[in-house]
Amino acid sequence: MILIIALLTSSLKLLLMPAYYSTDFEVHRNWLSITHNLPVKRWYYDDTSEWTLDYPPLFAWFEYLLSYPAQFFDKNMLVINNLKYESRETIIFQRLSVIFMDAVYCYGVHRCCKVISKGWRTDVVLPILLITNCGLIMLDHIHFQYNGFMYGILLLSIADMCNDRFLKSAFWFVVLLNLKHIYVYASPAYFIYLLKTYCLCNRPISDVVLTQKCWSNTIKLGSVVIGVFVISFLPFYDHLPQIISRLFPLKRGLCHAYWAPNVWALYNIVDKAVFFAASKLGYHKGEAKAAMTGGLVQEYSHLVLPNITPRITIILSLIFVLPLMVKLWKLKCPTDFIRCIALCSLTAFLFGYHVHEKAILMAIIPITILSVRDPLDAKIFLILSTVGYYSLFPLLYPKNLFLVKTLLLIIHSLYSFHSLSKMYTMKICKYSLPLLNIFESFYLFSFCLIHTYEHFIHNLLDFQNKLPFLPLMITSVYCSVGVIYCWILYFIFSSKDLSQL
Repeated sequence: MILIIALLTSSLKLLLMPAYYSTDFEVHRNWLSITHNLPVKRWYYDDTSEWTLDYPPLFAWFEYLLSYPAQFFDKNMLVINNLKYESRETIIFQRLSVIFMDAVYCYGVHRCCKVISKGWRTDVVLPILLITNCGLIMLDHIHFQYNGFMYGILLLSIADMCNDRFLKSAFWFVVLLNLKHIYVYASPAYFIYLLKTYCLCNRPISDVVLTQKCWSNTIKLGSVVIGVFVISFLPFYDHLPQIISRLFPLKRGLCHAYWAPNVWALYNIVDKAVFFAASKLGYHKGEAKAAMTGGLVQEYSHLVLPNITPRITIILSLIFVLPLMVKLWKLKCPTDFIRCIALCSLTAFLFGYHVHEKAILMAIIPITILSVRDPLDAKIFLILSTVGYYSLFPLLYPKNLFLVKTLLLIIHSLYSFHSLSKMYTMKICKYSLPLLNIFESFYLFSFCLIHTYEHFIHNLLDFQNKLPFLPLMITSVYCSVGVIYCWILYFIFSSKDLSQL
């Protein structure tokens, strides 16, 4: 069944090959040329293009391996100075490479479905929900990135953890961290769960006398983690500061060019509202600049409210992650671990510094797995997936993609609501969507109004020149309300008892 779903989805991806692609297409073409032509020690120093290599070493090696089949399509794509090179052969190769690497994601889906054995729920519903994830289709096969195969590795790690294959799970997760460091969001869940279930063999922390097995397991786990990091970073040992500066550029500002729908989107809008009110009352002089909504990636100062530094975002994230870690320590069910991954990722998404909107998938994908196990997980999935996928729409801004992205979201959402409503027959209100109350349903239906305003009314009112960023700002702020609501719901219930979610 999974193979059939994967083949059908791949057919859709092939049809999207001529579609618009973002600057990430040039980013990865440039990384192909850097890794193919330059010695290893120059990979993280080359600045021929503005799109410098800023992923961990294992992803650089991944690009290096891809560069060899690339030369059979078009050698010119591997010329470093061929900036913004977009031959037909280059486009075909890069698109096909993403589709091919999605095999890892499909295998990860297969492994997770075997772990969560629930009959037709995992034989049909779960594979369709995961493989047809419209967020991944929009990001990887239109916008252009390689998220699919990395999420496949995450699913492999989750499957191994659920099967008590702790070292294999840790290995896959550390490999993932060395492919893309954003997955550090989920690391607190891995740390606590492995410490409790594997290193301490589920012994209480008050038991000071640890067995020989505990020490042996700790050494094995440490060897796996350190070993992967050593292999990944050893070729770059003499210029680690340069790599760190590339991986964690703190001069990019609190928010990405398009505000991710998180706490800081609301913070920004409150700052502007307070400034506007103060100006009207004569308490503040000057004009509000459109810097924070200008669509550029750089540092800006808030107009009235205190500026948010990276240290503040880290502290806030840790404060809200800590209760989850305490609760996870008391529990030992694999489903609790998966929920904790979702909550840690969602917490980091809400309070992190310079968060990319695409990071919402780090919470949606684990919750998708759990949606076939419990109605509350299903409820959170339905809201968060709808909001999260819609929040990706601004990345696909060309007008000719209006129908494509709209249909992708509608079809996936219709199937999600239909399949999960068959699984959980409960109906909260006859006027509401399945599993949702009337207010949640109204919130989701209101996206129709947001979508209509962004694509039609805004231009009819001739605001495209006066307020060009207004549709993006409305989308970000409205989506942030839904994401925060899901986080609060999940956080409250997890604080009570994760095993009863």
